Amino acid sequence: SEVDPHTAFGPIRRLGGEQGWYYANWLWRLRGFIDLLVGGVGMRRGRRDPEELKVGDALDFWRVERVEPPSLLRLRAEMRLPGVASLVWRVSPIPDAAGRPRTQLEQVATFVPRGLWGRAYWYGVAPFHRAVFPGLLDGIAREAEALATAAEPPTEPDHHPSTTGVA
Repeated sequence: SEVDPHTAFGPIRRLGGEQGWYYANWLWRLRGFIDLLVGGVGMRRGRRDPEELKVGDALDFWRVERVEPPSLLRLRAEMRLPGVASLVWRVSPIPDAAGRPRTQLEQVATFVPRGLWGRAYWYGVAPFHRAVFPGLLDGIAREAEALATAAEPPTEPDHHPSTTGVA
């Protein structure tokens, strides 16, 4: 279905906290628990507001580095890691010959490892990331499509002239 950028950004700005991560929430919670065990922040921080994000906000074990609704959200990981991790979503309008709103949704996960341990960590979690990140992107897209469908104006009911009405 056709989704405009503002609608597509809705699920992105609601990520985390009580809303969760649209896919494999139990894995996100497990990662947060592991982070707590090694002295990190875990998932206990949630988020300041369920609808709005500001630069500097905590978002579970992430920090909002940049937010430009409806086109960009960049998060930096604050969990204990042997490197630096970030997640970025970009939302862009794309042309449609029929004039319908269409949107490209891009998600980029980046990890810059520190040393050999960082590389070992990355290769160790890669199988989980190959499932979680595509699932997350699909979940965001499904939620955006559901929002777009819910926002569509209802179709006009069929009107048939009444034969018993007052003329």
